[in-house]
Amino acid sequence: MHKVLVVDDEEILRMLIVDTLEDLEGVELRTAENGRDALDLLAAERFDLVILDYMMPLMTGIEVLGELGDELKQKTAILMLTAKAQEADRNKALAAGARFFMAKPFSPMELMHVVEGILSDSGSNL
Repeated sequence: MHKVLVVDDEEILRMLIVDTLEDLEGVELRTAENGRDALDLLAAERFDLVILDYMMPLMTGIEVLGELGDELKQKTAILMLTAKAQEADRNKALAAGARFFMAKPFSPMELMHVVEGILSDSGSNL
């Protein structure tokens, strides 16, 4: 069973992501509406993938990555999902520890395929 944490301050977007991914076999989904809640969940549970919004109140996705230890970043695939789609934003997210980057708006089917690929590739690595 793969555990996926969806972190986004926009409830409608969280619901869209959950609705898109809930039919994937062997995937358990959890959500957090801000970076602080995400850090609490990540301290308490092990996730295979975190889908992390870049721009959130309280704590940005980059700040969340800055709080995560290197070991957790190595064991957890992090997909930065953001409207900040400039090359500099991508580079900043990857440098902070995200392994994958996807721009908003996105196709739900594309997201599903990306997540399937990440989870299938990470099965032996995580």
